[in-house]
Amino acid sequence: MTIESGRLIPDRLTKQNDANYLSLARAMCDIYSNGIGRTRRSLHREVQQLLLDSPGYVPRRADAFCKLLDEASEFDRDARGAAAKLRRKVFKMAAGHHPLVSRADTLFESEEEHVKQAIAAELNEPWSVVKKRLFKDVIDFHELKAFQGFEQPSLLLSRYNVAQTQVALFGATRLVVRARADFKLILRYAKLARLMHRLRKTDSGYEFEFDGPASLLQHTHRYGVAMAKFLPGLLACRDWTLTASIQIPRWRSSIVLELDSLSGLSSQASAGPAFDSKIEEAFAAKWIATPETAPWQLHRETEILHAGQTVFFPDFVFEHPDGRRALLEIIGFWTPEYLRHKQAVLSQFKNEHIILAVARSVRDKFEASESHRIIEYKTAVSVQDVLSALNAGD
Repeated sequence: MTIESGRLIPDRLTKQNDANYLSLARAMCDIYSNGIGRTRRSLHREVQQLLLDSPGYVPRRADAFCKLLDEASEFDRDARGAAAKLRRKVFKMAAGHHPLVSRADTLFESEEEHVKQAIAAELNEPWSVVKKRLFKDVIDFHELKAFQGFEQPSLLLSRYNVAQTQVALFGATRLVVRARADFKLILRYAKLARLMHRLRKTDSGYEFEFDGPASLLQHTHRYGVAMAKFLPGLLACRDWTLTASIQIPRWRSSIVLELDSLSGLSSQASAGPAFDSKIEEAFAAKWIATPETAPWQLHRETEILHAGQTVFFPDFVFEHPDGRRALLEIIGFWTPEYLRHKQAVLSQFKNEHIILAVARSVRDKFEASESHRIIEYKTAVSVQDVLSALNAGD
């Protein structure tokens, strides 16, 4: 990575400047695909040699690719400490013959090869097998069991580019995301990364500021790792910009990392379904197909209600040209625990105009605030019932 005018620029492979890396990616995947039974060290050395002989060799890239290839692999590990036990046993058996020499003479009688064969005979295994098991707990000597690989070599290159940006975020102390879509998905991935948030509505969407609880009390880089974990999920979202404040050791001032949804990075993280349930999907389709709903405009999860770290995403937002606005939340066939949680969340937003479509089967178990209007449904939410609730006013 480089720093230009106070901005941090992670290493990035591009089709224009690094076209040869596509064939290199294919060759690296082949090394692992054909390397079942080989040690991690052996595989790494072959990958490093492959890149060493390529035009425009950059040493740090070899280590990065090896790490990514390892993450797509399964290695045979010494989970029960058998190697350590075997070492103690072998070293104890060899101790009586110390010192070992390559060729015996009148002064030193213990020839290394003879001692090895004697130990192997006592263990009832060939020495080649004993030697293989002796350091199986050392990461370099883990043997490759399986390689899941990448569907296409280009995906390895894409993963490399994302990983370099993640490494840059390790030093992040503050992350600001300005989004115009996929608000719920952004917060979902932030929650999975254990990030705290502060939320502010903007003219075009929302601004999310992410950090962690300790950042309020002391200067810490602890949450940079969490921000790096958050990045692949953010890349699955639409229409956002990111600004990160990066602290680099021995660098006097904070460095800025900037990124947006059009930067060319991609990930395999799921963007999630368009609707949370078939009931929501069916209602939206019926609403659009019903002429009487005009001039009300229907929007899907474009509003966030928030109180501290509690956020609530109504399923739908309705807007009228005269300025009226209402929210719709569909409450289906859920567990008692879910209903209690939903009630607790809704109780924090008593002043909001929220229409609650509650399944008839759980209506007697659900208590709503007096300010929230309830309509019941059996198997499908009625467009006419919702429209009546909207036109009834606050």
